[in-house]
Amino acid sequence: MLKNFLPDPFMLALLSSLALATFLPASGAAAVVVDWLSNITVVLLFFFHGAKLARSSVIAGLTHWRLHVVILACTFVMFPLLGLSLSKVFGGFLSPALWTGILYMGALPSTVQSSIAFVSLAKGNVPAAVASASASQVLGVLLTPVLVSLLSGAQGGEVPVSGIGKVALQILLPFIAGHLLRPWIGDFVHRYKSTISITDRATILIAVYSAFSGAVIEGIWHRLPLPDFLVLFALCCLMLALALLFTCTVARKLGFSRDDETVIVFCGTKKSLVQGVPMARVLFAGPDLGLILLPIMIFHQVQLMVCAWIARRYARQVEDHRS
Repeated sequence: MLKNFLPDPFMLALLSSLALATFLPASGAAAVVVDWLSNITVVLLFFFHGAKLARSSVIAGLTHWRLHVVILACTFVMFPLLGLSLSKVFGGFLSPALWTGILYMGALPSTVQSSIAFVSLAKGNVPAAVASASASQVLGVLLTPVLVSLLSGAQGGEVPVSGIGKVALQILLPFIAGHLLRPWIGDFVHRYKSTISITDRATILIAVYSAFSGAVIEGIWHRLPLPDFLVLFALCCLMLALALLFTCTVARKLGFSRDDETVIVFCGTKKSLVQGVPMARVLFAGPDLGLILLPIMIFHQVQLMVCAWIARRYARQVEDHRS
């Protein structure tokens, strides 16, 4: 049980990237090299995401359309509205950049690997989780930039979205190209999926280092005192708690089975760090990028710990019922 509440190795690597950017930020020619490297790895990341996406898994799950509509509504409607509502109620407690980060987090798609893993651990409907998580990732490439633009405007536009036009070039086109080339490169991607997984994580680490290097040079840690950090952490926990309560209540009110409830709870409350960090580099520019990334990084770790505990509770219910 204890290991479920400890940071996973990847989160420790993220913290190491933050520490490296804090004490040895890239500047001058090094910053240019890191920026180019980050752009290249972002393109490769979404290219391989497209190549890994099995069309059959999405099509197979479309027959359970009612379940997937609920999950997608939680991901792309409930979460953005929740973030916007909190910004109206607690707007004076955080800077505009941090609120943009919270709204951006709310607009992100669900995860794939961890959502499916938690549904499996909870002994839920794994095929439906695969279909919903895959559909969320595809729609996120299209919907997240639009939602961020709308939410930023609703908030007042203090931190403008500057990179929507880049999405087609750096994210959408590589994603489509990878998926179209899947018949020819699918076997290669499957054979070397562990190596590609390392590349995925390296992309995030490089993007975090690049973003926070610029932020440190601009004085991010002087702009984020400890009380602000604690407020941000509390708001991330509050968003997750409200999202879990909402998804569980909706699943039961609409009469879904226990197996489908686990899919709604885990797929409907997860937010993708894998897509979130690289996409933020494309969407946002300027010294506020580091602050904008903080909410998704905090939320990611909290959701892993809390959802691991909830998944085990679901699993124990099944085991108790069988015994």
